[in-house]
Amino acid sequence: MQKKISTSLVASLLLATTNLFSAQNLEPITVTSATKSSQSIKDVTSNVEVITKEEIEERHFSGVSEALNSLAGVSVLSNGGVGQTDSLFIRGVDSKRILILVDGIRYNEPAGLSGAPLAQLLIDDIEQIEVVKGAQSGIWGADASGGVVNIITSSAKKGLHGSGSVETGSFNTQKYSTTVSNRTDLGYIKLNANRTDIGGYSAFEAKENSSNYGKRGEELGYERDGYTNNTYTVQGGVNLTDIDEVNLSYKKIDAKYDYDSTNADNRTNKTDLNHFFKSTNYIHTAEKYNIKLNAQQSTFDRTQNTFKAKSLLNEFGAQTNINYIDKADLVLGVNKQNFEHKTDKLKYQTEGIFVSNSNTFDKLVLTQALRYDNNSKFDEKVTGKIGTKYNFTDDLNTSANYGTAYNAPTLSNLSYTPTLKPETSESFDVGLEYKNFKVTYFENIITDMINYISGSNPVKYENLNGETTLKGYEFAYKKDVLKDTFLNLNYTLLDTEDNKGQELARRPKDQVGFGVDYYGIDKFQFNVNGQYIGERYDGANKTGAETGNYTVWNSVVNYEINKTYSTYLKVDNLFDKYYQTIDGYATAERSAYAGLKAKF
Repeated sequence: MQKKISTSLVASLLLATTNLFSAQNLEPITVTSATKSSQSIKDVTSNVEVITKEEIEERHFSGVSEALNSLAGVSVLSNGGVGQTDSLFIRGVDSKRILILVDGIRYNEPAGLSGAPLAQLLIDDIEQIEVVKGAQSGIWGADASGGVVNIITSSAKKGLHGSGSVETGSFNTQKYSTTVSNRTDLGYIKLNANRTDIGGYSAFEAKENSSNYGKRGEELGYERDGYTNNTYTVQGGVNLTDIDEVNLSYKKIDAKYDYDSTNADNRTNKTDLNHFFKSTNYIHTAEKYNIKLNAQQSTFDRTQNTFKAKSLLNEFGAQTNINYIDKADLVLGVNKQNFEHKTDKLKYQTEGIFVSNSNTFDKLVLTQALRYDNNSKFDEKVTGKIGTKYNFTDDLNTSANYGTAYNAPTLSNLSYTPTLKPETSESFDVGLEYKNFKVTYFENIITDMINYISGSNPVKYENLNGETTLKGYEFAYKKDVLKDTFLNLNYTLLDTEDNKGQELARRPKDQVGFGVDYYGIDKFQFNVNGQYIGERYDGANKTGAETGNYTVWNSVVNYEINKTYSTYLKVDNLFDKYYQTIDGYATAERSAYAGLKAKF
């Protein structure tokens, strides 16, 4: 277990550093979201971070949101309680400007009511999470102006395999997961089922200006807000020939949770979510090229008391990847998307065509991408990106990336404010990496940013005339500091400014992530990790509640019983820190969880 854990953590955390632990013969990490082509991470110019399956299994993240929150430049805010709405920020850019993919299927809610429902994504079946930072519209089109999160679930391996896990703990937590798969020369099938049942804690807590601030909901007599989630996935494929295959997938997420507002503890607010994801793919794989045809559908159905919302996305696409010379990949593709807000009877369509190219020379890597999009409600858009990376030595490299992007008003935005126009953006980053240390400077400029008018009744949005700027630095240090001890540190400094020179709300001025892993005892792994959030305010221009200036510590102990069974103990919020990420919404007190996993 010691070697397995050590190598997996090093592989996932030391991004684009390939020589440091070569003695352990690590398999290189490959990513697909930077160029829509499978590449070794050392040959990717974009700033990409990867969370591997091994790290997920060792840290036992409660969900995708917690996993993402461990990365430099990433912060996640919650509307209180388990399963409540999570807001993702990458380098200060919020969820509605970040494209979320699950096995290539868009996970962003098509009507744009609340971005992507990250809190409903259970993590047990995930193989890898890729986070590409900066403007990516040149590859992916609209909704990728702040970056792309590509979530890849586990694939069926040769032969019959299965796994199962159970977890119990604080807040009456009960989690169950099972997976069975079989792959033969004829094809494969994989079945996964997950159930989460949590009694929860109060989602409502007193705001900062209240005399009760600092007391948790239960101390004030507030009800516990429960949460259940049943997720089922079926995937299968048939090998038509040695080079032709057809695969299908179906995922259903059925989640229910209690919901409180920032103003009251409401015992009657209930939310019922039913999300469906379907895809069909045909893949032809030749020696120097491949062709992929796909059809996908995402359906989001929400019932909140008497409020109902249903939205739908149908997407069709074709793509070819051509290896025209050694270490050179060309990607050509087209896609069409039909967005529909069934509740408000609104819809629009987008059609896109794109090309990307990657060249890897002796020490130099170059990437370029160009995309044309036609939206049925707005003007045509052309976006692109360029990137370069130069490896001076095995220990030293530098990279730079520039991209343009746009973000169209969502159907929900248009239902409230029909006169909105798309916003445009451009991003730039430059990085230097030496052995175990990496520093990156980044800058995002958003023009005509779509903004919610706070306090408007009825709800209304506006375009902020002029430029909104988000810039800063990311620092990362990852190293075996002592025998059997691995240290992971990151620091992000963020400076935001809207078109009037005022700071944006809910972005931390600085944040620190830290983790220490110890492997010196046979079959055991010990981890202590945490996060410091610096100055942050609930309102723009340093108004509203101060929701920063706190540190949260967590710990995990893993024990490998034998090759089949392993167990763990996890403690979150070790020192029972009271804090809020959004004023008026609760966060969890100190909590403990124990689990058992089996594989065959």
